Amino acid sequence: MADHGDRAGQTLDTVLGKAVAILRSFTAEDRVLPLAELVRRTGLPKGTVHRVAGDLVDHRLLDRTEHGYRLSGGLFELGLRASSERTLLELAMPFLQDLYERTHETVHLGVREGTEVVYIAKIGGHRQAPSPSRPGGRMPMHCTAIGKVLLAYAGPELRREVLTGPLERRTQRTIVAPGVLERQLARVVETGVAYEQEESTPGLRCVAAPVLEVDSAVPIAAVSVTGPIGRFHAEAHESAVRAAATALAATLSRRRF
Repeated sequence: MADHGDRAGQTLDTVLGKAVAILRSFTAEDRVLPLAELVRRTGLPKGTVHRVAGDLVDHRLLDRTEHGYRLSGGLFELGLRASSERTLLELAMPFLQDLYERTHETVHLGVREGTEVVYIAKIGGHRQAPSPSRPGGRMPMHCTAIGKVLLAYAGPELRREVLTGPLERRTQRTIVAPGVLERQLARVVETGVAYEQEESTPGLRCVAAPVLEVDSAVPIAAVSVTGPIGRFHAEAHESAVRAAATALAATLSRRRF
């Protein structure tokens, strides 16, 4: 099981460190966590977790329920104040909505954080494919189309970190051979799009394109379209995804957020 507390490189010697450990104990799948589970995930004493969680409730960062604790709306408010992602999302939404109208498949906008993809928007209609992605959720870069396209345009140090690190196998089709992944990344730079074939979730295909800084070709974000293998032909949506990403990049370059 993954370390839900993300304690690597994080100090638990300060009150702030303890508070962050508790908040980071929640995953995208968690609605409510009992006190005992927060203790287990953080490794902190029960009394400490109870006291710090109480402070977080007072500051509207956690809510207390009869079954434990859940993340509060105060965190959502703080997230909306993160200016760069907020501006990115505001500017991206018309392009994402247009891409959805063109494809009628699930559309994502994602950014990189460390060696993971963080999804900041998801649009899907009534027939959207079951997908573990959700706004604020994370996935490893190497097994997602958005992650691969961001990795392909990233600097050599990040590519080296991912290629030399453990490549987690999420499905039977996840690429875990560094050489194969490296060749795919080279192909992404040639074509401007990346594909995923059931590598993060069985039954799903995906195509993504990068949103690049116009002057430097540094990746800001990436846009993708996802659908089920039974009906979704990723190659057919390549042009639409690339056009949406390029148009968003041009808009961002004018705003310089």
